[in-house]
Amino acid sequence: MVDAHPSHEPVAPALVEVSGLSLPAAITHLPRPDPYLNVEDYEPEADAMALNMGPQHPSTHGVLRLKLFLDGEICFKAVPYVGYLHRGVEKLLENRTAIQSVPYVDKNDYVSPLTGELALVMAYEALLDVEPPPRAQVLRTILMELQRIASHHLWLGTFCLDMGGALGGGSSVFLYNFRERELILDLLEALTGQRMHYNALMVGGNRHDVPPGWEEKVLATMDRVEDRLAEYEAMTVDNHIFRSRTVGVGVLDPLLALEAGAGGANLRASGVDHDLRRDAPYAAYGQVDVRIPVETAGDCYARFLVRIAEMREAIRIVRLLVSGIPEGPIGALKPPRHVNAVKLPPGEVYVGIESPRGELGTYLISDGSPIPVRVKIRPPSLHAVSLLPYLCVGATVSDIVVILGSLDPILGEVDR
Repeated sequence: MVDAHPSHEPVAPALVEVSGLSLPAAITHLPRPDPYLNVEDYEPEADAMALNMGPQHPSTHGVLRLKLFLDGEICFKAVPYVGYLHRGVEKLLENRTAIQSVPYVDKNDYVSPLTGELALVMAYEALLDVEPPPRAQVLRTILMELQRIASHHLWLGTFCLDMGGALGGGSSVFLYNFRERELILDLLEALTGQRMHYNALMVGGNRHDVPPGWEEKVLATMDRVEDRLAEYEAMTVDNHIFRSRTVGVGVLDPLLALEAGAGGANLRASGVDHDLRRDAPYAAYGQVDVRIPVETAGDCYARFLVRIAEMREAIRIVRLLVSGIPEGPIGALKPPRHVNAVKLPPGEVYVGIESPRGELGTYLISDGSPIPVRVKIRPPSLHAVSLLPYLCVGATVSDIVVILGSLDPILGEVDR
């Protein structure tokens, strides 16, 4: 008889050193499927079938095509196809000034647009050697953590929705998470005037200052969101169907995660204790002790646990910072009167931040004109999608839906 409550008790792992990081040795030996396996070499006599999941599919979290090769219900090869959403954002930024560029990156990771803005403006600030004032830095950090909470709310809701009616309340978790996410969007709207595509950050600081009473609303919202997290856990952690669909499914070993450039919860759920907020502090993260949740199982359930813990940590960080926002200006530069007013010195720079999906980076090359010669964005979702050829092999079609949801890719930044 199948255990309805599979065990997920953490075991203290034996550690090995890889590239300066301590990794659990227990799951680094897992056999790794060859994503470039020739279908003809599988079983010539087998009744294999090719199945296209997407590019228009409710469970691909955007415009993604997954070509699955199946032996019955079991996948023995998976090929992701991206490019259906390509809008040439990087090329657009190579024809725009620093002032004009910010609204474009809002559309990449449209679930957490502020993180895209921060990665871009920090790259320009590093190139210009501009340091935003303390008030702007603290406010930026608060916004990043509010964005993280809102992003994880949307992820958890859609993740449970992917499991369908069998979860026994998957649609309820989806609607409940939207309930709290709306409260976060209310805070962002009060500050920026927008609920999406904020255009709230600028080179040298922020575009908007805190409105009266905003700090009190933030603290009240954090109290309510934290209370509701226990409700979500009661509907998932204690749900034997949720556990049976996630425990042991889509196991990602840490060496593969590092080789594929995975980040965020996908990396930390496989035992890699790495987070740029702590390891390479930016904005005001150096002023707080960022506690990084880590799991070692590397499966869909571990990725769920890490994101739930990240939400609680984000609430703690917001509370610490919002009660002590320093006085002063929100910008280090005078508001420019012309789009070409910000002159870029020649050089190149890379800046990475910890978005809700992992390391989001911006690489700029300048020849001294107001417009950069080259802009390269490092999207964590692209690296998450690159894991699918490995994680899908040996899984059922229904498991693949859960695996994809557990990676939390946003297809807008996959195709940029």
